[in-house]
Amino acid sequence: MPENSQPEQSPAPRSVLVTGANRGIGRAIAERFVAAGDRVATIYRSGDLPEGVLGVHGDMRDTASVDAAFTEVEAQHGPVEVLVANAGVTRDQLLLRMTDEDFADVLDVNLTGAFRCVRRASKGMIRLRRGRVVLISSVVGLYGGAGQVNYAASKAGLVGLARSVTRELGGRGITANVVAPGFIDTDMTRALPQERRDAYVAAIPAGRFAEPDEVAATVEFLASPAAAYISGAVIPVDGGLGMGH
Repeated sequence: MPENSQPEQSPAPRSVLVTGANRGIGRAIAERFVAAGDRVATIYRSGDLPEGVLGVHGDMRDTASVDAAFTEVEAQHGPVEVLVANAGVTRDQLLLRMTDEDFADVLDVNLTGAFRCVRRASKGMIRLRRGRVVLISSVVGLYGGAGQVNYAASKAGLVGLARSVTRELGGRGITANVVAPGFIDTDMTRALPQERRDAYVAAIPAGRFAEPDEVAATVEFLASPAAAYISGAVIPVDGGLGMGH
């Protein structure tokens, strides 16, 4: 550590915004930050929320809606210091059957929606001269997935977004990183036929699906003072499935 340098102190409680905290990974992430004593909010469209999370309705596809949601969160919790862009959709279809709308809609929510949130959050972070941006991607973003060219493209795009933000804002105490989960034990994966679940598990060196909280723990670390010198990184939480992809 340079002479006279001090470890970064994380003010607590922080203003944390997790998009899509109504279910799955986003819910586990929000619960982790609540347990740590942070002021946690979410932008979401429907569903119930974890206890202690401020819910603001918004649409990732609409800039005015995102901006209005941020304004409401800031009014109650202060400028967003930690942004976790987790909201996402799928429209799986084979390439030759995928429509322009299938492709555009997924990119609009998963990639452009994340951009809208990062752009809005960066205003407050620049003034504070600190901030954490964590983008939730997927192993599919780098590994690929049949029938998922739209989803994979959107999740791969988050890597370029995080790395460009790192180069642009890294000197202002702001980090931007990507977490790339593999198969997670959620309602969606539990609904898969057993033979398909077995095939997926067989391809994972760890021999099991992840728990949502295992992804949340990685996000919590990247938002902590311990990760102040990590930026532009892609952290896989996939049990070895991607193996460097």
